[in-house]
Amino acid sequence: MSRPLDDVVVLDLTRLFCTSLSAAFLADFGARVVRLELLPLTTRAAEGWNCEADLIHRNKESLALDPHSAQGRAVLHALVGGADVLITDWSVPELQALGIDYAGAAALRPDIVFGRLSGFGPQGPDSGLPPVDELAAARTGMMPILPQPGQPPVYTGAGAMHSTAMLAFGVVTALLHRADSGEGQAVDVSLFGANMYGAALDIQAFLAIGKGDRLLNPISRLDVSNPMSGALYPSADGRWVTLTMPDTDRWWPAFSAIVGIASDDPRFDTHDKRTETHRLDLIHALEAAFATRPGSHWRQVFEDKQLSADVIERFDYPASDPQARVNRYIVELEHPSFGAVRSLGFPIYLSEGTARLDALAPCMGQHTAQVMRDLLGYSEDAIHACRKAGVVA
Repeated sequence: MSRPLDDVVVLDLTRLFCTSLSAAFLADFGARVVRLELLPLTTRAAEGWNCEADLIHRNKESLALDPHSAQGRAVLHALVGGADVLITDWSVPELQALGIDYAGAAALRPDIVFGRLSGFGPQGPDSGLPPVDELAAARTGMMPILPQPGQPPVYTGAGAMHSTAMLAFGVVTALLHRADSGEGQAVDVSLFGANMYGAALDIQAFLAIGKGDRLLNPISRLDVSNPMSGALYPSADGRWVTLTMPDTDRWWPAFSAIVGIASDDPRFDTHDKRTETHRLDLIHALEAAFATRPGSHWRQVFEDKQLSADVIERFDYPASDPQARVNRYIVELEHPSFGAVRSLGFPIYLSEGTARLDALAPCMGQHTAQVMRDLLGYSEDAIHACRKAGVVA
């Protein structure tokens, strides 16, 4: 079955996890992604299974190249000229030095889609700062409000993953524009912007309200405005229960029964009493109730009663969840060197031409000769000469 990006050639000049994974997403949907590995190598080979590489470089080809000689520069420019898309997280000065910043790449191929991850955007006084996700996240205002009051700010790393999807989306959008207009363009996704959208609900609320301690400071779990929505309670085995029932009138009859509170208890028999007048009393009552049974009990009760609540899990839960397996969010692989392994799969499903795993991460330079033959038209003698000169490996 064909896939949406089968005819697209992508040159991958990435170093960061999130940018490399963005290129892998394109490969999952059929793009021919050629990963450029710079010579001489400065990194050590991983011992054992390199699980990170097999996630972020799956379905790619590898070409090892020294771009600093005239001959190597010619190969690099030929690669750019033959690519539909260039994805990179390199700095602008690095790209300019090799003649493959957006202006240089567009001179080699006028309709190229040039996708770049930046730290803080393509314009402004901080446009030259490096793409470091934790520094970008530090500016969004989200980190200080995640922990409980009095605890240090929390860095989640989620913004980098938002940038992965945003960059792939931007590239595909630019390809659609090119198909209609014949025009290439530069696409920039910044870690700063991605982190801001990771905090979109809170930042949008602050932009609308402009003030308010609840948007600027962490909120104690005992100070939530609705004990039945956004509230957390420890169970008997230390696992935390999370409730998401903002319309308490709808949920109260069934919910009160499972936690042992009479539905007509005069302290809690209206929404206003549950969320205002006796809010703290209800929080303490729920704390006591959930502490009597382990998390597994509460999950089963929630499922039986079809309540909007669950137990907060650790990584071992999705790793063995049949729901994750059947939707290919986690896939089982037979690794040629390490046997049966599991890896993250595909977060996007298409009913026609969906993502698939064709190959694990390539060895360094595994496809150098193949790419030079297929995309650049090099003869075997010319490839051999480049190898002998140390231009490629």
